[in-house]
Amino acid sequence: MYPTATLPSGAQALLWGVITFSVLILLHEGGHFLAARAFGVKVHEFMLGLPGPALTWRSKRSGVRYGVTMIPLGGYVRIAGMEPGAEDPLLASALGVVVGREHTDAADLATALGIDHDHASALLVTLEDYGAAVSPPKRLVMTSLVAREAGESDDEMLTRVRSSVYRGQSAWKRITILSMGVLTNVVAAIVILVVALTVWGVPTPIPTVHAVAAGTPAAVAGMRAGDTITSIDGVAVTEWSQVTHAMVSSRAGAVVSIGARRAGGTLTLTAHLAARPGGGGMLGVTAATRDVPMPLPEAVKAAFSMTGQVFAAVGSLVNPKTFTTSLQGARSVVGISYEVARAVADGPLSYAWMMALLSLSLGVMNILPIPPLDGGKVASELVEALIRRPIPRKVSLAFSATGALLLFSLIFYLMYADVVRYIVNPG
Repeated sequence: MYPTATLPSGAQALLWGVITFSVLILLHEGGHFLAARAFGVKVHEFMLGLPGPALTWRSKRSGVRYGVTMIPLGGYVRIAGMEPGAEDPLLASALGVVVGREHTDAADLATALGIDHDHASALLVTLEDYGAAVSPPKRLVMTSLVAREAGESDDEMLTRVRSSVYRGQSAWKRITILSMGVLTNVVAAIVILVVALTVWGVPTPIPTVHAVAAGTPAAVAGMRAGDTITSIDGVAVTEWSQVTHAMVSSRAGAVVSIGARRAGGTLTLTAHLAARPGGGGMLGVTAATRDVPMPLPEAVKAAFSMTGQVFAAVGSLVNPKTFTTSLQGARSVVGISYEVARAVADGPLSYAWMMALLSLSLGVMNILPIPPLDGGKVASELVEALIRRPIPRKVSLAFSATGALLLFSLIFYLMYADVVRYIVNPG
């Protein structure tokens, strides 16, 4: 019995759903995090859970704050310089003001630049995000974290600061940072699948009877669950496929002699075969299975095959011709959590398959060019590279809001359907 088997089904679904989604989302966010750090981009936070109060620890070497939030579901990474839209043209001047003073608040900056208080506050927030300034605890002022080099202008100083944030990277580096979450999920899924297939293997039918259907030729002949078929009409049987072949090759009404082992002894049974749908004879038994490990090359091939199937399944969700049918088979976080709990109950192989499937699905879904998914952000980067200027902030926010509305509408619909399916009308 697995450890949570005594919990109610809803509690099991909640527990295993939280564990599974947290691991998969952390893998996804970890991909973004590692790519950003590899390019020397400043990362503020890498957290387990939803944004909110948290227990944290800050690395003295990197300055990254790690921690666990009050709601440990999923996770997130906060990378410097990822705000949408064009950079404020007064940011260099604002940096020059902050660097030239011991402390600067929004009122000071507004006066120095001749702008309103809200505009000045936004500039200070951006400078803090860039790591150019910091606000001491419980104080509404900014202290500079950079110094002007000899002969350096405000613009040159901002360029130096920007070199360590997301916005200051080349297009290919920004796209790589955005894409690494997806790539991490896909690679993790393939690794999980390959390990599961080579260590545990796949359920393979064996010539041992799992169940005998009532009233069938096998039941009339006296066959029982647990019997192992050793021969059919004198021909030795070592694999279940030989039983299947013998039935397909025979005809309804044929009389066959079946050798079997039962409880350490041997016996011979005589069965009069019934008609088999599609032709041939039918015995009326189902096979037991045994997990048979796969050779590594076959496991890798199977893992990539499954990856292609997931791509096709997600693609059917955006195909108008197959959308309705695909939607009926889709599940929200509610339904997936129940399926995960069932997979846990079935054993480590089933759970590994579920983890791999979900990791693939999370990665592939994020490829879709819909804001605020990673694919939507990559699409924005490609458009900006093509037009050679940032997309206006208002346009970027409008696209993100539209994409979020469509995405959350789909999520809430699937959640409603799953509540009805698994909670209101289970079974």
